[in-house]
Amino acid sequence: MGKPQRRFGKEFAAEAVRLVEVSGRTQREIARDLGVGLSTLRRWLDKRREHEIEAPPPERQEDLAAEL
Repeated sequence: MGKPQRRFGKEFAAEAVRLVEVSGRTQREIARDLGVGLSTLRRWLDKRREHEIEAPPPERQEDLAAEL
């Protein structure tokens, strides 16, 4: 039998993604330090990127409008 599946809250996932973006450390290091699987961390990063593509933050919307 495998390990029981752990659940992480949205705030925890958001903080993990923020650490990847600002810490300068590798995804592997952050995943290990937080006790999550590397694939889990990468899935959170992918979700964040997908969300930003669908609904970019206001500063990116201005950049896109200027580019067009």
